[in-house]
Amino acid sequence: MSSRDTGTVNAATVLVLIIAWGLIGLLSGVWMARRGYDPLWILLAVPLGPLFFPIAVERVRRRPGFAGPAPASGTPPPDAGPRVLIGLDGSPESEQTLATALRMLGSQCSLLVLAEVVHYEAAEDTDRVEMDAAARRLRAAAAPVDITGPVRTEVLVGAPGSALREFAEREGIDILVVGRRGRGLSRHLLGSVSNDLVTHSTVPVLVVEPPHPVR
Repeated sequence: MSSRDTGTVNAATVLVLIIAWGLIGLLSGVWMARRGYDPLWILLAVPLGPLFFPIAVERVRRRPGFAGPAPASGTPPPDAGPRVLIGLDGSPESEQTLATALRMLGSQCSLLVLAEVVHYEAAEDTDRVEMDAAARRLRAAAAPVDITGPVRTEVLVGAPGSALREFAEREGIDILVVGRRGRGLSRHLLGSVSNDLVTHSTVPVLVVEPPHPVR
């Protein structure tokens, strides 16, 4: 083999190693983000490659516990309307989700809970910037709601699908409502919340499709 061929082989080997290095980091970062951590970790994970994997494992293993609200006391009367949980995120799609849910179920609700999920780092931040922003968005969404039953807002922590599922089960929710966000890159990397809920939720799920066809 000539020196030129050897150089080509070496260059190809180095390229494969670089791609493998970055891919391992990317997968580690995505795995961590899907478990409720800030997706910005992915930007650190790619250059660190395999070195990031133990960091991701350690972070997920010592996942902080955040106590949710205590379950509502008492049992609703048999003729009470459904207890409805709506997952929001401040997007136009979530506004459509809320409007659709209110049109279909609002007059019947015995309880309406509007919830937004933030990642663990947001909850650990002493300044509570993202937690407070989510709370403000929820209060703004709840302000014009006019139904017979009470309206609550909750900021949940973790991966959106599991956080909404666990809250719904703990609170005795009858219907969980979420919107579908489309087919962007983040959905492919981090997964679809609506698909996760439809697949794994023990509470019935209503998925509100976006108002315009998704391309």
